[in-house]
Amino acid sequence: MLGVHKLFDTSNILALSLGVIACAAPSSAEELPRDFVSLAEIAPDIKVDMRYYGSDNFTGKPVPGYLAAKCLLTRKAANSLRLAQDWLNKFQLRLVVYDCYRPTQAVKEFARWASDLNDTKMKASHYPKVGKETLFRDGYISHKSGHSRGSTVDIGIEGLDMGAPFDFFDPISHTANSSISQQARANRALLSSALERVGFENYAKEWWHFTVKSEQFPNQYFDGPVK
Repeated sequence: MLGVHKLFDTSNILALSLGVIACAAPSSAEELPRDFVSLAEIAPDIKVDMRYYGSDNFTGKPVPGYLAAKCLLTRKAANSLRLAQDWLNKFQLRLVVYDCYRPTQAVKEFARWASDLNDTKMKASHYPKVGKETLFRDGYISHKSGHSRGSTVDIGIEGLDMGAPFDFFDPISHTANSSISQQARANRALLSSALERVGFENYAKEWWHFTVKSEQFPNQYFDGPVK
């Protein structure tokens, strides 16, 4: 009986030890930090139109990593967008987000798509004047994306003409392009003003692309799915 009792005690100790190790183990690589939040909970007035969750995007199909039409961002970025929307409320204007946090698996899919020169299904709507083989060179597609750090957002103002649609790969999408209408230039300036005043800065080749300064995770790229 003594031997059995010792075996029972040893098993309990082993189980307890394994439990402690499991609790101490680092979080799964697919889990996002607690500082990631849903924009809808922080700034419900902002419209969420996540293009990569569906087929209305330059690949023409839902993108891996997007399991929900949800905008996830670091808390700092989400709070800053709330302040920008509060300012635009004075003009009865509404921000609309097209993409927020982007898993690295989605970035890899974009790179794979850009390398497949035979897939030109969406050329007419997204890159009619540029060759697909130039998308990496010209900075429209990259092997890494600041979106994967959670502080970058693709954004516009609902109902306003920006001179080119979201994800339109063409020099006309460069923020300072002078060939668009005066009204479109004014609308881009208004968007930039709304976001820069709360700490965002624009990527010059895409009027819709903004990153909050002093990111919470400046050197980390996450792959947890949007869900």
